[in-house]
Amino acid sequence: MDSRSPELRSERLVLDRYVPSDEEDFVALFMDERVSRFMGDGPEPEESVRALFRRVFSKVYDTGAFDVWAVRENGFLVGHAEIKPTEVSGGHELIYALAHRAWGRGLGTELAKTITAYGFDALGLDAVHATVAAENTASLAVMAKIGFKHMRDKDNDDGTVTRVLTLARADAHWHRP
Repeated sequence: MDSRSPELRSERLVLDRYVPSDEEDFVALFMDERVSRFMGDGPEPEESVRALFRRVFSKVYDTGAFDVWAVRENGFLVGHAEIKPTEVSGGHELIYALAHRAWGRGLGTELAKTITAYGFDALGLDAVHATVAAENTASLAVMAKIGFKHMRDKDNDDGTVTRVLTLARADAHWHRP
């Protein structure tokens, strides 16, 4: 087993590695249009989501490519999280999704802080980036709340706009340097 994707804990959440029995909950999360509408190209067919779940094991965990977590509250899968290098942001990007039932309780803020702190502490990053659809006002608010700054916009082929956001370690006032 590689050392990537160690278990992380916040006040209410546990981030740990997926296990095969998480597949149905993973599929339900990614098939929920309220959750997936701002992810990539939007909702994917079920076969694609199942293939993505299998790739978490074969292309990520087995190779130690980057960090991916199942996000659990009280033992139940309520989300997905990653931190990985991307070309769009030019550095390591925070990615997360929460189940609709987990919205509106501050879990997004808690999750984003946990992953960002991991990026600073464990990965030694000087900055963490995020890309958020301009229409995704809830995620933009979460990012602003913890100090991410809007750096630039990326125009997409479909006419939508993605905001590229950055939080520098020096600006993470809630973070222990």
